[in-house]
Amino acid sequence: MGLIGSIKIAIVLTMLSTAGLGYAYVQRLQSNLETARANVIKMELAVKTSEESLERLQVETRRFNELNTQLQADLQKAERYGDELRNTLQKHNLTVLAEKKPGLIEKRMNDATDKLWDDLFNITDPNGVLGINEGTTDPDSNKD
Repeated sequence: MGLIGSIKIAIVLTMLSTAGLGYAYVQRLQSNLETARANVIKMELAVKTSEESLERLQVETRRFNELNTQLQADLQKAERYGDELRNTLQKHNLTVLAEKKPGLIEKRMNDATDKLWDDLFNITDPNGVLGINEGTTDPDSNKD
């Protein structure tokens, strides 16, 4: 084997090592490509989740605004009713009226108190959770 044989062997070894390095490089590129594809899938899922969350947030914001508008209307109605009550009480001197007609005032006060308790009961127990049926006498009631 001479110089030419050694050169041929060197060239073959160089070509084989270059091919090996090229193969390793291609394998690394394919691995990186698979990792990138997996990351793209994860990012698409994250974007979809974010879009769904944003949509839910927008729906809840609209719902909140509607409820807020309703609460504002209810508050204005309650304030008007309070103003009416204050005006009515200013027009009537209940102390003098109670001294002149105690039976009339007592009945009206008891009826109003009973209605207030019934309303409070209905607001706090709309489904009958406490188990008290309508028409039964509650020992704490002012009803006779």
